[in-house]
Amino acid sequence: MKYGYARVSTSDQDLTIQETALQKAGCEIIRGEKVSGTSREGRKELDNLLQFLRAGDSLVVTRIDRLARSISDLQDIVRYLEDKKVSLICTQQPIDTSNAVGKMFLNLLGVFAQFETELRRERQLEGIAKAKEKGVYKGRKQSYDHERVKELKVEGLGVSEIIRQTGISKTHVYRILNENSGKNHLHPNNIIEPLEEGRNISHSL
Repeated sequence: MKYGYARVSTSDQDLTIQETALQKAGCEIIRGEKVSGTSREGRKELDNLLQFLRAGDSLVVTRIDRLARSISDLQDIVRYLEDKKVSLICTQQPIDTSNAVGKMFLNLLGVFAQFETELRRERQLEGIAKAKEKGVYKGRKQSYDHERVKELKVEGLGVSEIIRQTGISKTHVYRILNENSGKNHLHPNNIIEPLEEGRNISHSL
């Protein structure tokens, strides 16, 4: 069964064009919402729909940016859909994870995202090296580390992905998480990480 998801970022925008395209694509149920943001936080209709999907279903959007606002957000959603054996289809882009070509296109997005991350990190290291040569490097502000790690954790990312995106050492990441954890003590040598699953929600369609 095909389920459609439509989204606009402001209340002034109209969902009609997306909803019409999703109907033409054969969607029997369509959910839409008017919400902005760079993650799934606060997108209740999307969470409801993801929770409702079953193996063999298809989630249809007009464009990938209607579903996700960042590559990490997209990768999390795609992994969640794969675990549920649900395909992702974009009507305006060559993405259909039920076939090899669609999967390849989606994988390319991940490759480019990783390249961009590594390039940004390399430039950062070059800048640090130059600053050290001039004697003006003071190091990364600790408050930034804490805030960034907490933000990524709230988005549902695991420790290894947080390390990859921030460039912070494993020990430092665990130290930050321990400071913000009132229950379990995390240790960098502990190989067990929380499962990155879709948020468990109480709403239903």
